[in-house]
Amino acid sequence: MPRAYRDRAEDSFLSLIGDLPDLVSNLVKAEINAAKVWISRTAKDAGIGSVWFLVALFFLFWAIPLLLTFAVAGLSSWWPVWLSAIVVFAGLLVAVALFALMGVLKFRRVLARENPAQAVAEDIRLVREADDDSL
Repeated sequence: MPRAYRDRAEDSFLSLIGDLPDLVSNLVKAEINAAKVWISRTAKDAGIGSVWFLVALFFLFWAIPLLLTFAVAGLSSWWPVWLSAIVVFAGLLVAVALFALMGVLKFRRVLARENPAQAVAEDIRLVREADDDSL
């Protein structure tokens, strides 16, 4: 529905100032409504995207054992099946250890970082100490 705009060229300065609270109120309400629409659309799209990732993970979950079976079958062309399975298992253990080590190192870096709440608390503590010293 198109809005009807009136010509305000002839309005006095005081009448324009008087309309300012209503205009600001309408602007704030419109921004809040726009934020609600954005949040609902974003949440819906994120939910649908999450479902697609879950479907991809489901297929990946079943593709990994197939790949490992292929590796064991391929190695069994040269070695006995039991030795092929042990070699593939050892390779998986090395990969698990490597990725776990990388994860631990990353979390150590994250935990060593100062978060914003800690920085604010530290700033408040410094201001209080400076205020106590000036007395």
